[in-house]
Amino acid sequence: MGRGERESVAAGGRLYEAAQAVVGDHGRAVEAVRAALKPICDTAAEQALDAIPVTRLKEVTEGRLRLGEVEKSGLRSVRQVLDAGSYRLRQIPGVGQRTAEQVIAAARQISDAVGETIAVHIDVDRPEPRTTALVTALHVLVEAGPEARRAVETAVALSERLGPLLAEVRPAAGRLRMLLVGQAKRARVLEAVAEVRRLVEEAAQGGVSELLAQASADLLRGTSTEVAAWVDFELRSADYYSMLAEISGRTPDAAAAEGFLPDEVAERVRNQMLDDTHRRVSLRGYQAFGARFALAQRKVILGDEMGLGKTIQAIAALAHLAAEGQTHFMVVCPASVLINWTREIEARSKLRVTPLHGPDRLEAFADWKGRGGVGVTTFDALRGFPAPGGGELGMLVVDEAHYVKNAKTRRSQAVTEWSKRCERVLFMTGTPMENRVAEFRSLVQILQPHLAGVVGDREGVAGSKAFRKAVAPVYLRRNQQDVLTELPALQQTDEWEELSASDEDAYREAVRAGNFMAMRRAAYARPEKSAKLNRLREIVEEAAENGLKVVVFSNFRDVLGTVKDTLDGARSHGGAQVFGPISGSVSPARRQQLVDEFAAVPGHAVLMAQIQAAGVGLNMQAASVVIICEPQIKPTIEHQAVARAHRMGQVRSVRVHRLLAARGVDERMVEMLKNKTRLFDAYARRSAVAESTPDAVDVSDTTMARQIVEEEQARLGAVREESAGHL
Repeated sequence: MGRGERESVAAGGRLYEAAQAVVGDHGRAVEAVRAALKPICDTAAEQALDAIPVTRLKEVTEGRLRLGEVEKSGLRSVRQVLDAGSYRLRQIPGVGQRTAEQVIAAARQISDAVGETIAVHIDVDRPEPRTTALVTALHVLVEAGPEARRAVETAVALSERLGPLLAEVRPAAGRLRMLLVGQAKRARVLEAVAEVRRLVEEAAQGGVSELLAQASADLLRGTSTEVAAWVDFELRSADYYSMLAEISGRTPDAAAAEGFLPDEVAERVRNQMLDDTHRRVSLRGYQAFGARFALAQRKVILGDEMGLGKTIQAIAALAHLAAEGQTHFMVVCPASVLINWTREIEARSKLRVTPLHGPDRLEAFADWKGRGGVGVTTFDALRGFPAPGGGELGMLVVDEAHYVKNAKTRRSQAVTEWSKRCERVLFMTGTPMENRVAEFRSLVQILQPHLAGVVGDREGVAGSKAFRKAVAPVYLRRNQQDVLTELPALQQTDEWEELSASDEDAYREAVRAGNFMAMRRAAYARPEKSAKLNRLREIVEEAAENGLKVVVFSNFRDVLGTVKDTLDGARSHGGAQVFGPISGSVSPARRQQLVDEFAAVPGHAVLMAQIQAAGVGLNMQAASVVIICEPQIKPTIEHQAVARAHRMGQVRSVRVHRLLAARGVDERMVEMLKNKTRLFDAYARRSAVAESTPDAVDVSDTTMARQIVEEEQARLGAVREESAGHL
């Protein structure tokens, strides 16, 4: 055997060691999470078993146990029975060996069932050593990200293939040993050496060594500080909970996660592969199923309740198709969420994204046609683009699909035409369809006309189960309570809006006047054309469809007045009941009365509140949707306001929508506050001083305001001069 073969074997050995190291590093990181999780789960289980009376043991044995003597002995709960054990039970008069064993067996059966239902809630407002240890351990895996997961999968596959081959080629390490083996053995060794060389070459071409080295570095890096881990948890708690569910194995009920689809449809979806090469984020189990559903069923409606991540499921499907070689995709959405789609695709995937909106949209469309990626456009703009040829578009995604329920509108006709030309179409809507059969039928008519006739009014009348069964091939909907196994998470979304022409005029006037506060609320100065107000109305309408209560916060009373007028106007057409606004001029007693009245309304309602007046002292846990009309100068103000809803007693996830305008004061404030105060605020808010008064955190308000005004005046002045130069 020559030098080249021996070098190949040595390279294979190094690759195998690197793969084993990654598997080991990942295993230790996972074990650290499990070790941190165990005492939390044990305590939760003990508390749950403490609350279950001994009499419940009869139910497990269908009433065969006689527990009177056990109760008289002072053992009142299932936990006390387990702590007592068989020996102590047998000391109770009238309790023999067999009865003691039956009692313990029944108690253990209940204990096992309780253990499977434990949901861990990480309370960011009340950190304690055990949850801090858990967050810190999870931080390592979340920070390592999907690349580490890919590296581990690669390492496992390499180890399984290289391990036996390296054992086979050991005789090749020495020339003498090769001479001593038989001819058949020598042939097998040479075959194994060739296979090792091939694997090493494949790994080199695919950059596997670099992937493994980076993964090991990420998994061994650890957390810089506990505060940094807590801050990261606040920013992306969904990723932490997703990782926790994966490691703990405490996943939602499978049937619920799969939208209670019939077995034949669910099985087809489960068998659908999902490539994550072009994705930058991990998915929860139900989200992966949703992406697979879109791929397997080809033309479908994803109707998950708001807050479950429909956007990331769509991006996961696009990323999979890109990995399969598809090059062009289109997302159609309301103008109010176009920027959000663009930013989410950029942040959550490696796909190229091109906004197709505004005066330059035709040039942008030509660029997208030539270079590929994801085009993001509006319903109105779509009408101006030529429909694609067959097979040209990998997938068409239509957000807020209920916008095209009326087949007679031009937007519906445009979407229908594009849908006919695409093999895969994903409609998304958070509006429940069970009681809107006519609207649903019109959407199905676009996607799968042969199914539209199957969807009759009787399915809607018969209830959601009958409806789901009838529409299973085309419709998937999951609710929060069915698939979020942990207690309420805080989900924060920055809603970036493009100012309308009217908004822009109001903003420029405020900038010219050097009025910082007017700049901050310029987006509401002209309500009839306000982009932020339009998005706020959409969020409230979706919350109403799902029966959720909403709190709207703003720093400015006139902004709240504008929002209230808009929502009151909608109420005259069947909209929500609106309470407030709560402001500094409202007495404490009246504030609490408004909160109580808001909470007492069954289903949907809206509460308006000035953020500094309502940010401390009021509990608004009836609300599960929070809208913040503009960014706040001090993050603690915003945090405390959100905490009014996201606190003990809240029984649903809290969804926070922060309305932001691109290219202006909002963007500048977000950048400055993020860069200068993130870690400090995260630490300070946990102190008694910061909790009692937001002013404890000094962000130099006046300096910030002056700097932003000057920079915006310079920016808009430069834009004005540039525009004049083109005249």
